[in-house]
Amino acid sequence: MFKGGGEKKRLRPSYIRQQERFGFAMITPSMLFLFIMAAFPLIMLVGMSGFRIDLTYPAGNRWLGVSNYLQMVHDSRFMHALKVTAIYTVSTVFLQVVTGLALAMTFFRSFRGQGFLRVSVLLPMILAPVVVGLAFRTMIMTPQYGILDYIFMVLGFGSKPWLVDPQWALFSVIIIHTWQWTPFAFLVFLASLNALPADPLEAALMDARNSWQRFWHVILPMIRPAVVIVLIFRTMIALRAFAAIFSATGGGPGTATEILNLYTYRESFNSLNLGYGAALGTALLVITVVISMIFFRMRQSRM
Repeated sequence: MFKGGGEKKRLRPSYIRQQERFGFAMITPSMLFLFIMAAFPLIMLVGMSGFRIDLTYPAGNRWLGVSNYLQMVHDSRFMHALKVTAIYTVSTVFLQVVTGLALAMTFFRSFRGQGFLRVSVLLPMILAPVVVGLAFRTMIMTPQYGILDYIFMVLGFGSKPWLVDPQWALFSVIIIHTWQWTPFAFLVFLASLNALPADPLEAALMDARNSWQRFWHVILPMIRPAVVIVLIFRTMIALRAFAAIFSATGGGPGTATEILNLYTYRESFNSLNLGYGAALGTALLVITVVISMIFFRMRQSRM
């Protein structure tokens, strides 16, 4: 028995190495697929940003170094797109978190017809963004004939140029994005509320004086990790929003709703200036990574 135990001990390191090799063999196809589909395009994007790649004048294409990034500093359209992106992202994420929390608190207690209403709330998230943008453009926000515009006229507010006026267009695409993706925040918050431990929650609720204190001092601190997760995911999605805005306004009128992602698309595929477009895409990538890291640091500091 002693000899057999020694043999097992001598075989154990080789067995572990065999299992490790098997594990690496199993994950290698997936890692290669992720590299080809995700990492490699990002590497190409960063590499292209250092070149002048203008398909309208290929003879002038050459290595520029950081000149594309220096050009962005003096590009007023880039600064405008950055401003629109900031307003769009902050507004939509804030509205989604607030509205999602309100809906989750409403559905936290059982009432008649809750199942039907819950499915209704989740429906917008199922639709493709391009379908949502076209629906708002053709059926909901069309002046005089759209559903929302008709409601405004019935209430006495008059017809509004939702998607054709620069002052209303940005507000309208914020509403579109908020309407479609608030169900995501609602779903996460409702799941977090239902996962809270019953006894500590009931004891804490009894100590609070009113509903606002119950929410602010008891419920919100308990679901704070879920709030941070929603902030991270929704911010990343809002920064790279494209389909709904493109189908609803095309970035217009003019550049009123031209976020950085749309400006990158126009510069790359309309103007055919792929080098500068790659630099714009790299800038958006860096902004997304930095903001995500800040949120993750906030989440870790709270835990």
